[in-house]
Amino acid sequence: MAAKPVPEGFSTVSAHLMVKGADAALAFYKKAFGAEEVMRMPGPDGKTVMHAELRIGDSTVMLCDEWPGPGGCKAPATLHGTTVTIHLYVNDCDKVFAQAVEAGAKVEMPLMDTFWGDRYGKLSDPYGHHWGVATHKQDLTPEQIQQGAEEFMKNMAGKCGQG
Repeated sequence: MAAKPVPEGFSTVSAHLMVKGADAALAFYKKAFGAEEVMRMPGPDGKTVMHAELRIGDSTVMLCDEWPGPGGCKAPATLHGTTVTIHLYVNDCDKVFAQAVEAGAKVEMPLMDTFWGDRYGKLSDPYGHHWGVATHKQDLTPEQIQQGAEEFMKNMAGKCGQG
């Protein structure tokens, strides 16, 4: 029997996080987002995590300790930032957002009802990764979203002393 091109439990795009301190990060993601640890493979030193898989909702997130060398992986802490936000849809973003903050996440953008129909807020975790936490509240047309975006930008320009 041939293997599936996309393994069971994965989607075609999955996050793979590099961190400093994978053991602690795994515990954080369990507490903050209700992640379930699927598997963990220790590194050659027996202390680090070479590969781990978590389930958050219906998605698999892979995680490892950073490691140097050719083809190596660096964590946001080493790079002094990240350019990626992981978007997490949940049934109750207010509850999950508060749970993540209680677990040690930092609020980057408070929860708000957005012009695109989500209740949304942004967090940074203790390992340097950014998370957008959302609950979809309203189905809108592209035209409604565009109109909402224009109104939002007008309001923001007024608050920023621009426009």
